[in-house]
Amino acid sequence: MIPLVDLKAQYASIKTEVDDAISEVIESCQFILGPRVEAFEADFAAYCQTRVAFGTNSGTSALHLALMAAGVGAGNEVITVSYTFVATVAAIIHTGATPVFVEIDPLTCNIDPARIESAITPATKVIMPVHLYGTCADMDPILDIARRHNLIVIEDAAQAHGAEDKGRRAGSMGELASFSFYPGKNLGAFGEAGAVVTNNEKYVDVITQLRDQGQSAKYAHERVGYNYRMEAIQGAVLGVKLKHLDEWTTKRRQLADVYRRELAGSGVRLLAEPTGCKSVYHIFPLFTDQRDDLREYLQAKGISTGVHYPIPVHLQRGFSGLGYKQGDLPETERVCHEVLSLPMYPELKEETAIEIADSVRQFCRQGVALHS
Repeated sequence: MIPLVDLKAQYASIKTEVDDAISEVIESCQFILGPRVEAFEADFAAYCQTRVAFGTNSGTSALHLALMAAGVGAGNEVITVSYTFVATVAAIIHTGATPVFVEIDPLTCNIDPARIESAITPATKVIMPVHLYGTCADMDPILDIARRHNLIVIEDAAQAHGAEDKGRRAGSMGELASFSFYPGKNLGAFGEAGAVVTNNEKYVDVITQLRDQGQSAKYAHERVGYNYRMEAIQGAVLGVKLKHLDEWTTKRRQLADVYRRELAGSGVRLLAEPTGCKSVYHIFPLFTDQRDDLREYLQAKGISTGVHYPIPVHLQRGFSGLGYKQGDLPETERVCHEVLSLPMYPELKEETAIEIADSVRQFCRQGVALHS
């Protein structure tokens, strides 16, 4: 079976480096924050073209920290998308604020800047674009809208480690940004982890304290905080993996080129990579109104696939209190019914990607024959 993601293959390629780094943490008996996390934070901030980074215990915690550092709370609204993992929206709700959904651009599945301004109200405080699937949202118009309306931009870069928009790294364009290091991410920990990054020093103290039970020094609690600290083992693992990330990104982009070439004219729709953008292809999705049949066909061929995401947040039962209903976001709802993710990881061989694409083409030809 060809897996959707192969974490074992990645581990095998860096086993000695990772094992040595983990052993050093165990021998030090310094398991929470500490020098391994600090070293990773410095390296990751530099990688993101930001001044500082703060390691956290998950990507969701990172989102929550970024929002709280920006002063988001009850009575505020945060503009974002429904086509995302639920953590984007849950983090907003955890602050007491209200998420306001706008449509996506179907060519990229990222927030449509043209829809943002009409969603702004006196309660709006933040615009939170999601760099979905490893491609940055169209940031220039978003930043311009934010400047004109005195709003804060917080990037949800959970899937976009190293992605670029006009030479600017994901995470460096807004006031704050959050990343997830969930194991399957392009830069993945050996468990849960995340990070907040920023170029603005005014957020340093508040994030440092909120992450660590509100402490400014041991037993000096300046505010009510959280236990959002990164474990040292995760910092060690991420420090090793970060050194390989650009090489892995190059391989992902090469595989995406193979998929694009082999699937051209097949009948499935692929996302655009906008001019000036450098996608890191966390996910490689295609879109077809025969999604479920295609998925079953590929499964029978020994090819694993994924669906990112089958139900938009505004139609999830747990978020029904937000007051949205089916039909409110038609583009979002359509892609949720059509999206299918193909295997994508740096260790995937190009000949295997060609085999996968050929199976998709075979399915499409059969569909044409059946309907002709």
